[in-house]
Amino acid sequence: MTFNLGLTGSIGMGKSTTAGLFAIAGCDVWDADAAVHRLYDRGGAAVPAMQATFPDAVHDGRVDRGTLKAIIAKDPTALTRIEAIVHPLVSLDRDHFRKTAKSDILVFDIPLLFEAGGHSEMDAVACVTIDAETQKRRVLMRGTMTLEQFLQIRKKQLPIEEKTARSDYVIVTDTQDHARAQVEAILADIREKIANA
Repeated sequence: MTFNLGLTGSIGMGKSTTAGLFAIAGCDVWDADAAVHRLYDRGGAAVPAMQATFPDAVHDGRVDRGTLKAIIAKDPTALTRIEAIVHPLVSLDRDHFRKTAKSDILVFDIPLLFEAGGHSEMDAVACVTIDAETQKRRVLMRGTMTLEQFLQIRKKQLPIEEKTARSDYVIVTDTQDHARAQVEAILADIREKIANA
């Protein structure tokens, strides 16, 4: 039996680092953001449709995410059209991962898991969390976005309180060691459930 574990959380809460801990512990991990990068890269499955719909966004055979952001900012309908191209291709990528992965527990690293309804495809959901001040500090320390951009992204995501309430497991990412211990406890719990199924 293969167990599908959704991993989610809000921006800056340590989801990518936690996904890495699951990988170190022997789980195969599918990363939604990495899938989009593959689709947008040269030779990626999304490039032809994006070229046809948003020709200005394709440079040197790959989709430029910066240009896409500018298009979305100017055109309120753009995001819906982009999602119509990308979402079916992301689903195909995820299905391919499911068919080829080898571990007993598959981890699906999906930032908007609840928002997009993906939790219904999971056997359980783990949500990473940290206090709001630490979250803001982590994001701004990256130097990749302004406070205003961070607040806009956070506004589009479900409140973390709702995400944790709807999750089967909660991982507090205050320290790496604490996060690792929680990951190990979750895997032990899931494996016990599989054994007793």
